[in-house]
Amino acid sequence: MAGPENACLIKRETMSILKKRSAFRESHIDTLAKLYEYATSSYPGNIISRTLDGGPVYTYSEFRQKCVELSWKMSQYGIGASDKVAILSQNISNWAIAFFATVPYGRISIPILPESSANEVTNILNHSESKVLFVSRKLLQNVSRESMERLTLVIDIETFEEIRADEARFTCSARVSDPSPDDIATIIYTSGTTGNAKGVVLSHRNLTSCVHACYDACPRNGSDRWLSILPMAHTLELTLGMLYPMMVGASVAYLSKTPVPSVLLRAMKEVRPTTMLSVPLIIEKIYRNSIVPTIRKSKVLSWMEQNMNALLCRIIGHKLKKTFGGKLTFFGIGGAKLDMEVERFLLKAGFPYAIGYGLTETSPLLSYALGKGRTAGSIGVPVKNVELRLHNVNPETGEGEIIAKGPNVMIGYYKDPKRTQEAFTEDGWFRTNDLAAIDEKGRFSIRGRLSNMILGASGENVYPEEIEQVINSIESVNESIIVSRGGKLVALVNFNEDTIDWNKEGEEEFLKKIEEYRAHVLNFVNKNVKKASQVSAVQILREPFEKTATKKIRRFKYVDAVGV
Repeated sequence: MAGPENACLIKRETMSILKKRSAFRESHIDTLAKLYEYATSSYPGNIISRTLDGGPVYTYSEFRQKCVELSWKMSQYGIGASDKVAILSQNISNWAIAFFATVPYGRISIPILPESSANEVTNILNHSESKVLFVSRKLLQNVSRESMERLTLVIDIETFEEIRADEARFTCSARVSDPSPDDIATIIYTSGTTGNAKGVVLSHRNLTSCVHACYDACPRNGSDRWLSILPMAHTLELTLGMLYPMMVGASVAYLSKTPVPSVLLRAMKEVRPTTMLSVPLIIEKIYRNSIVPTIRKSKVLSWMEQNMNALLCRIIGHKLKKTFGGKLTFFGIGGAKLDMEVERFLLKAGFPYAIGYGLTETSPLLSYALGKGRTAGSIGVPVKNVELRLHNVNPETGEGEIIAKGPNVMIGYYKDPKRTQEAFTEDGWFRTNDLAAIDEKGRFSIRGRLSNMILGASGENVYPEEIEQVINSIESVNESIIVSRGGKLVALVNFNEDTIDWNKEGEEEFLKKIEEYRAHVLNFVNKNVKKASQVSAVQILREPFEKTATKKIRRFKYVDAVGV
């Protein structure tokens, strides 16, 4: 039996091997072609991916073989280096194959979010000049006939069978190439919350540098299991949920269905993931719709909440980890700001969450908060090789716009030099449009979006996000946004599904209830915010707000929205 000294020696030797391997990867892997080559040759027998509820299971060697076959098929139809290949599908193992049949060979991937409308799909295919489309059968209806006719190849992503092929191009054997670090790897279209679609051009260096930064922040290995629930067409899932596990030889289980609680619970029980990525909305809904009501309904738990809060949070945290499969060691939250109340609970509960901050334009990670570096409301410190600072700082508040510099920052916006120029300062720093402050430990805390900020009646900066967090803490509220109308703040509120009986709309009892809810929200928020942030009116919307892929509300659609 090995004694303590031998155990320490083995641990030191293991750490030394891991450091050497990490140093090699960082110096060697600067394109996705090299990442693909390294992963498929280093971990040939490891399981790389599977799709829950059916679909093939791939080892790394089988994954590579399928990528080679598909790349050859595209070459036969004249699709070579620099040609654009679009992917429109829900999360499945074959999504990653379509991506890696494209990018390592010098082609450019065009991921399209599965919830994109038919009009958005048409615009992306046209603007990107895509020649190939991998599409799932369920989303084929969003591809117009005109788009189909313009495409050289349309491939069923679930079977890799041809849906449409321009036979006139079959005899043309295209050239592929080994991409360089600064070649374009992908163009990701994002409309964000402002409604203006942009094609974010990301290079091989952008994406690989972010993968290395992820490993430096939180090392994973081949024994880790990812559960993928966010759209793979979004940079967060693409980089941290597909590229990163490949580099370390890990396995990813893809959830093709919408992650509603019942589906998610089954998936977590089956996969027992060690690693997950999420947006705040998912964990916030679990907290508000499950944890809080459970406490409120129990006299014992309510008493513990008041008198033994830390113990209660630990007990709930232990049960929450079991709900997630019992093996979870990393739960990354990004894409939007996490509610402060929810984060304070997660900290007390000992839940293994981490905060990641960034944008599509930064591949996406800029900063992180993990382990002892976490504090409620903070996005932490910059990731490796990234510089962050505040721009145009207000001397009174210490707040300024976060600007960034690093190898992960985009090349620019596709075919849009004007917006590309506007996205950078004169000295070449990327402008995030996020207002933040820095504490004494160098940790950043976001106050709100520069584009969302409202100038108060007396010239004060009003951040809608801060008011919305107060409103969202009301038990029956689902979500809310603040808009400015005629110089006054108006709250648009959507309540939980079972709170208001909309079948009685227009009846006297219904109108009375609506007035009660309005008054409650108005009184609660104005008691809990500063004077400049007080709202003058509350309007209640029946339907949930329309959101982006990372579940941020598309604010531009509700500037003139009218509720009851």
